[in-house]
Amino acid sequence: MLLPLKDDNPVSSFPFVTIGIILANGFIFFHQLTMDFAASQRFVFQWGAVPYQLTHGEVIHVLPTIPLPLTLFSSMFLHGGFLHLFGNMLYLWIFANNIEDALGHFRFLLFYLVCGLSAGAAQVLSDPNSTVPMIGASGAIGGILGAYLLLFPSARILTLIFIFIFIKIVRIPALVVLGFWFFIQLLSVGGGAISNVAFFAHIGGFISGLALVKLFQPKQPRSRRKWA
Repeated sequence: MLLPLKDDNPVSSFPFVTIGIILANGFIFFHQLTMDFAASQRFVFQWGAVPYQLTHGEVIHVLPTIPLPLTLFSSMFLHGGFLHLFGNMLYLWIFANNIEDALGHFRFLLFYLVCGLSAGAAQVLSDPNSTVPMIGASGAIGGILGAYLLLFPSARILTLIFIFIFIKIVRIPALVVLGFWFFIQLLSVGGGAISNVAFFAHIGGFISGLALVKLFQPKQPRSRRKWA
C-alpha cells in the first residue's frame, strides 16, 4: 500500500479555501460526536444523499432538512468515523493547496463542489435503488487527485510504502502515487465484492477532475512564488 505524507510542490498563495473545507468537515464530524447514536443516525439520514430518494423522489427515511438534490452537496461534509475523516482530510491537505493555487480561491471552491456533485451522481447511477446514505468527501477529493495528476504529474510525493513487514518512506512522482490510487479504485469495482465504500464516487470524481480542471484554470497563468 502507498500512503502519501506530503508533497514537494510549493504554492504562491495561502490555501484559505482548502483549510476552510478541512475545518468545516472537522466541525461537522465533532458535532456528530456530541449526539447519541439515534440522533447521529437521524442526522446522517437528513443530510446524506440516499440514491433511492434521489432517483425516485420519494423520502423513505427521515425528511431531509434541505431539498433532496442538495443532499449531494451536504453529504460531502459528513463522515462515518474518525479514520474516514482523517484519510480524506490527509489527502485534501496534501493535494488541494496546489489546485487552489493553480485555479484561484473561488474557482477552486466551485471546482471542488462540481467534482463532488459529479462523483455523487456517478455513485447514484451505479446503484440507483440503494437506500444507504452516501456520505464523505472522497468523491470531491477524487476530483482534486485527478486535477493534480494532470497538472503536476512529476511532483515528488513523500510516501509511506508498507507491504506486510516491509515499511519504507520514499519520494515518488505524483503520477505513480495517484495512478496507483486510481488503479485500486478500479480494481475494487472490478472485483465485484460487496462494500460500504462508494468506489464509483471515487472514480467519477477522479475522471471529472481530469476532464474539468483545464476549464477552471484562469486564462492568464497565476504568478508563482513560494509561500513560506
